[in-house]
This record gives sequence, C-alpha cells and structure tokens, in this order.
Amino acid sequence: MSQAELQNLATASRAQTLSKLATSRLGTARLSAAGWQIDLSRHYVSSEADSALLALAEQKSLEQATANLFAGKIVNPSEGRPALHWALRAPSPAGDDAQRVRDSALEALDVARKVRSDEQIRAIVHIGIGGSDFGPRLFADAFAESQDPNIELRFCANLDPLDLELALSDLDPATTLVVGISKSFGTEETLYNLSRARDWLKAELGDAWPTHMALVTANPTRASTWLEGGDATLLHMPESVGGRFSIWSAGSFACMIGLGPDVFEAFLAGAAEMDAHVQTTPLAQNAAMRLALLDYWNASLLGFQARAVLAYSRRLRMLPTYLQQLEMESNGKAVSPTGEAITQATTPLLWGGEGTIGQHSYHQWLHQGTQDVPTEFILAPGSLDDADGVTGLTAHALAQAEVLANGRSLADVQAQEPDLTPEIAAQKVHPGGRPSSFFYTSKLTPHALGALIALYEHRAYLAGVLWGLNSFDQWGVERGKTMAGQLKPALSGQGTADDPVTAALIAMIGR
Repeated sequence: MSQAELQNLATASRAQTLSKLATSRLGTARLSAAGWQIDLSRHYVSSEADSALLALAEQKSLEQATANLFAGKIVNPSEGRPALHWALRAPSPAGDDAQRVRDSALEALDVARKVRSDEQIRAIVHIGIGGSDFGPRLFADAFAESQDPNIELRFCANLDPLDLELALSDLDPATTLVVGISKSFGTEETLYNLSRARDWLKAELGDAWPTHMALVTANPTRASTWLEGGDATLLHMPESVGGRFSIWSAGSFACMIGLGPDVFEAFLAGAAEMDAHVQTTPLAQNAAMRLALLDYWNASLLGFQARAVLAYSRRLRMLPTYLQQLEMESNGKAVSPTGEAITQATTPLLWGGEGTIGQHSYHQWLHQGTQDVPTEFILAPGSLDDADGVTGLTAHALAQAEVLANGRSLADVQAQEPDLTPEIAAQKVHPGGRPSSFFYTSKLTPHALGALIALYEHRAYLAGVLWGLNSFDQWGVERGKTMAGQLKPALSGQGTADDPVTAALIAMIGR
C-alpha cells in the first residue's frame, strides 16, 4: 500500500458523513484489553481504509516490532539500548538483563515496606522532574485515599524556589524522608532542589542528615559523591528504562511507601496484563496496534494536528499532563534514526482535562469552534458509592461524544425551538462530524490504571514505528538544557548572550 493510495482512501473517508460511517462500523470497531473496552467507531475510517491500515501494519512489521521490544533487542538506536521498562512489571521476565530490571523494582518495594514499618517517618518529599515527577504525582493523586494517614506525601519539581519552600513548609526534618529521583544524577532542577533540601536536613540533624534521604539513580558513583560519604538509601534506576517510562520503577518509591506496596503491586499487575494482551493478541484485535494505526491515520493522512484526552474520572485528572510527555517527547520528532527527514506529520499536540469540568470551558470550542480535534473520552468512575453520580458522569460522557459526532442541524434547532430568532437559531447549530474514541472501565482501580498507562506506552512506541522514529530519545529536550547552561553567566553579569533578542531580555530582567 503506497502513501498515495492511503491518502486517496483518507480523502474518500473524510468525505463521508461521520454518523453514517460510525453506524456502519458498529460491532467491528470494538476492542477489549485487560479490563478496558475501547470503541473506535466514530472515526473517518471506511472498511476499505481499515483493511489498508491492517496491511500497513503488516508492511511496517508492527508485530515484529512488539516482539523486538519484549525480546530486549535494541529499539533505541541513538543510545544503542533496549527499552526494558516492561520488565519492571513482568512477573517472570526472560533474560538476565530483564530480570535485573525487575529485581530493581522488587528491591524498592522491599525497602518501602521497611520504611512503612518505621514509625519515625511522618512525611515524604519527592523531588524529581519530567518522567521522575509526572508518573508518581499522577499515581499519588489518583489513589490519595489509599495514602497512609500517618505519612504525608509532597512533591517538588520546579526550579522556582517557592516549589521546595512549599514542599518543606511546616515539616519536621527529624520525621521527614527526602526522596530524590535523577537517572543521570545530573538534572539541574532536581539537584538544585535536592541541595537545598540537604541544607534543610543538615541544619536540624547535623551528621545524621543522610539517613533521611533516599536517592534513585543510574549513576550511584555521582550520587555517592554528592552524599559526601553519608549513609543514605540508594536505589537503582536501570539505564534501559527511560524517564517517561519509569513510573513502574524505584522512581515511584515515595508512592510505594505512602500508598503501600500492595497498591503499587496491583498497578504493576494491571500493566503486566496489558503487556500480555499486546504480545499475544492478533493484529486486528490488538488495542495498542489499532490505536497506533489510528494515530498515524488521523495525523499523517487526515491532517488532524491535535488530540484531546477527556478523563471522566476524578482519579485521572492528571492523565493528560502525563500523556503529554509520554507521547510528545517520544514522537515529537521530524527526523528518523538514520538522519532522514520525515515528510509527513507525526504525533499531534495532545491536551485535555477532567471530565465534566472541561464542559464548562473548552468544550464550547470543541463543539462549535473552527477546528476539528479528535477526542478521546475515558469513562472510569473513581467511586461507585453513589449511583446517581455515576449515572450523571456516564450520561455526560456519552452525550458529549454523540453531539461531537452527530451535531445539531439548523432544521433540528428550528423544529425543536420554533420561537427562536434566525440569529439565535444559527448560533445553536452544531456542525458535528468530529471524531472521537471511547474508553471504558467500570471503576478506576490501580490495576486498571496500570493497564491503561501500559496501553498508551505501547501505542506511542508502535506509532513511532509507523512514523519511522526512535521513540526513546529526546534531543529536543537536551538542546534547551544546554542553552540554559550557556546563558547563566550572562545572567550574572559574567558574559553576554549571542542572540540580540535574548541579550535585550536579559537587560530588561536586570540580572
């Protein structure tokens, strides 16, 4: 299947009426994976296009790419590494390297049990940024009611001094454990906040300060030097686990303590179940492969430049932020691992928010704005204790998806509200034709969240395969860090910026 043939099919599919197309796909666009039901009927994918996408998956060897990932083969050519994040949750991973990765997670869980049994610790301050922050913060927020009532859990990521000040406010160093996460142990923001936290501990505890610190890193030598010979807890972050895939690792040590190892193990089990689905399910029913194909179709062939993730679940209110890093850092690229330019659009902007709350702000734009944005509805109630609330949540999610797809014509408006003036009637028209996916699980448990995040991980990787990208490096992130280091001397008056606009901004700031 050539690119031109795919483009012709996309153009023909886009010309169809979405509501009719969706009706024709009922029963054939439904997926089931690890406790999640996924409906993809409301997309501009004709039966011919669907067959072509399956052929594309064969052509791009998606099943072999999946096998390569789980076999520990090199899938990160830029750094010559496998990607073994899946081994962190695998009950019995094959291969010595994968087993060592798994052991690092088991060790962190064991240490977490010991810390929980120590009645001295009453607060944990988690310090990290990016992948060392988004995942643990999402997990802690999602299951806050499971948190040990005797242990307060706080987070710090920002270079703004206020972030650490708020994280340490009113805490007693003698009953606080500071957890620092940095794979390289060279991340500027994390080391800045860790150093200030170290000073805070030293001021109160003296030489005993290291016993109130735990560090998670792939560079224990650098961490040990920073500890000044102190006896802190050191936990391993495997080199083969990228930051945005590290939620399953010792990087979530603070959550293992605060929410309990049992809660975290259920999270790992859900991800392992999704891994099994992705490994063993044929292409046509494979949720990760079908979603990756849809991402390619919508971005590269239909030209949709954004995707909205709307979580109808209080527990998932931070999911869009987490997925922004996972997808846009993984596939926000335009050059292949061999240095060739990618000539088609790759991963779109991902944004979103929390359920019915968003209906009172940006849903207006989604329904009647001038841009069409594929939308992902995730219905996963956090509690089933009140039937009216669950019914209301469900009705709103279903209604939003239906109106986006089917719209409301002028004739319908006039028939239903005959007393409206023509001007008001025109403003009540909803164009419809706006595609969406619908994800559902009956309750958002740690197991269900683990399965969902693992699904998105595999989806991002396989979409990268379709686009011809390396989903496991991030040179765009690195360049900004390098430039910030070059500008620091200019901000302290010890140099000048080469760029005239930056130099003028520095003069304006007055540093």
